[in-house]
Amino acid sequence: MTVPRITPATTATPAPGVTAGARPGRAPAPFGRTLCAMVTPFTDSGTLDTGGAQRLAALLVAEGCDGLVLSGTTGESPTTTDAEKATLVRAVREAVGDRVPIVAGVGTADTRHTVELAAAAEKAGADGLLVVAPYYSRPPQDAVEAYFREVADASGLPLMLYDIPGRTGTRIEPETMIRLAEHPRIVAVKDCAYDLLGTQRVLARTELAYHAGCDEYVLALYAIGAAGYVSTVANVAPRQFRSVLDAFDSGDTEGAALGQRRLLPLAESMMSAGLPGAVTAKALLNSLGRPAGPVRTPLRPADREAVDGLRAALARVAGEVAVA
Repeated sequence: MTVPRITPATTATPAPGVTAGARPGRAPAPFGRTLCAMVTPFTDSGTLDTGGAQRLAALLVAEGCDGLVLSGTTGESPTTTDAEKATLVRAVREAVGDRVPIVAGVGTADTRHTVELAAAAEKAGADGLLVVAPYYSRPPQDAVEAYFREVADASGLPLMLYDIPGRTGTRIEPETMIRLAEHPRIVAVKDCAYDLLGTQRVLARTELAYHAGCDEYVLALYAIGAAGYVSTVANVAPRQFRSVLDAFDSGDTEGAALGQRRLLPLAESMMSAGLPGAVTAKALLNSLGRPAGPVRTPLRPADREAVDGLRAALARVAGEVAVA
């Protein structure tokens, strides 16, 4: 499989003995290892905050993210307009230049709309596309496969398939994934399916770069050959999550396991405590003085009690976090 060439990030400081971007014994990861599912900052009045997005993107790259995923679930893609999605890509590209890949979320329930968003993201400067399975209509697997192939055929950018059946109602079944891997522009997966057996079947039979999309699975998937992660928690603890992979790559498997366990309370507070990740990530970023702003309805902001709990979890995991 020919993978489009994307220059890896070299800005973050790796663990001792680890070269930035190195993945010993692994195939290249086209979008990097340590990707953040970045929130979409809004102003107090609810409009897109391009300046805030640029500042946040620069901070995340400086603190260890070697790729940024925009307009995903954490980026509140269901409530941002097509024009805002393209503007966000342009703004972040201006802020980070060519230092890291930008993957733009374009998946919708409508194939034609997804193709239109893919073209707009490519024009705006994205390096790749995050394409979620078509949701709500619950198409059969042959239709799911046709959907991804049509998007891949219509774009010049590589695709990361987004498998999150808990939200879409539709699984990208392992056999479908294996067939899709034959397409030269389908190169990666964001895995939120919670199916370790299925993931291993695809890893064994394809060259797809798998990324853990569930923060509690980061080390488990990496240990069996995944490329890295696309993390919501990395919005607030990018260095700490990167250190798990760096430790593993340096041969310190004990340190990697300890790092993953230390991060679990924060991941659980942010992702499994009844509030969506966009809400909890923005609550923490706002409390730290970093760009985020409000969430858009129908989401609602975290209350004071929830924010206090989130901050306590972050303090236990990350220690002091510098306020921008």
